[in-house]
Formats: sequence, C-alpha cells, structure tokens
Amino acid sequence: MQEKKRESSQPNDHETSRRTFLKAGAAAAGTTLLGALLAQAQGKEEQVQLLFVQTAKDVVMGKGRLTLIGVSPTTLFFSDRPKRIAGHMATADFVLEWQEGTGKESFHADPPNAALSIFAKDEIVDVMVELKNPRLAGGALVYDIDVLEEDEPIPSGPVSLFIDPIGRPLSPISIAGVHRRHRRRHRRHAHHRHEVMHHRR
Repeated sequence: MQEKKRESSQPNDHETSRRTFLKAGAAAAGTTLLGALLAQAQGKEEQVQLLFVQTAKDVVMGKGRLTLIGVSPTTLFFSDRPKRIAGHMATADFVLEWQEGTGKESFHADPPNAALSIFAKDEIVDVMVELKNPRLAGGALVYDIDVLEEDEPIPSGPVSLFIDPIGRPLSPISIAGVHRRHRRRHRRHAHHRHEVMHHRR
C-alpha cells in the first residue's frame, strides 16, 4: 500500500481504506502526510510509533554530510507490535513532507537520530547520526548530519538507514537508542544479517 501525496483533496470511493483515511485526515487538518500518520498513531488507545527505513547502493560521509548514492525511490515505514502498521511512500514525498513540516513533533522541528548500516565486503559497520535538511540531488539523497559517536572513516557498500520514530527519538523501538553507545564492526554472517535487518525488540 503506497502512501503518495496528491494535490487533490477529493476522497475516492474506498472511504474505509487506510490510504483514504490518511489523505482525508491530512486535508481536513491542514497537515502533511507524516503528520496524519502521527495523528492516527497518537489517536490510538495504545500509541503507535513509525520507524522509517531507506536503502541505497552506496554511501559517502564526511564534513557534516551524508550522501546516499542510488537511493531507493521508496521509503518504508512500520510500527512495533501490537498494531503492526506497515507501508511505503515515495522518497521524494518523504523529503517534501520533512521540509514542509511545521509541528513541534515533526522531523523539521525535532531532527531524528538514525542508524546507518553499511554492508561492506567483509564486515557490517554501524554508525549513529542525527539527520537534518534532506534533499534529493539526482539519484542521491543528501542529509546534513551530526555524528553521535567517534567520527571514523567508513567503507563503501550497500546501506540501510533506520530513522527513529517520528517525534520520539528515544522510543522503546528506537534503533539509534539501542546502539547509541556503541559503534560495532562485525563479520558478516546470516545470523547477524538477520539481527541487523530486524530492529531489536
């Protein structure tokens, strides 16, 4: 189920679908799509928080900048149990929503922490960063960053960027919160790959 921003606020015939609910909610409240997602989550008796994941073919980091080269055109999001909300949205829309966010719990107002996992030839390298000011440049996604631990050279390789839940940088399902105190280098093997690709509970 792809979440895409539309200029028209006219609802479609499937009023019961989550996509229609989110778009109608955003239009009625004058908020962005991410704001509608957060509002929907906070409206639940049991609060839901959304974690975002972006992937790219390679990465360059240095001088306060993170560049995801060959970034995926879609950004995934999901929540922890018991609600199990999951979906995806265009990365271009994700960037636009971030830039236009005005709420106190938006990423624009409260920059999130993120875990960058780099799948190098012989190891997996995890780096913790704070993300700011995303923008697309050709096939790359660029962030301004603050490194949250010792800033060391990083290898090249495919990457996954796990962005902490919107408005909750240190939530119970926070990837960056789990790994904040450590920068870990591991030999690649199946069990570790499974652990990295699925956030710790």
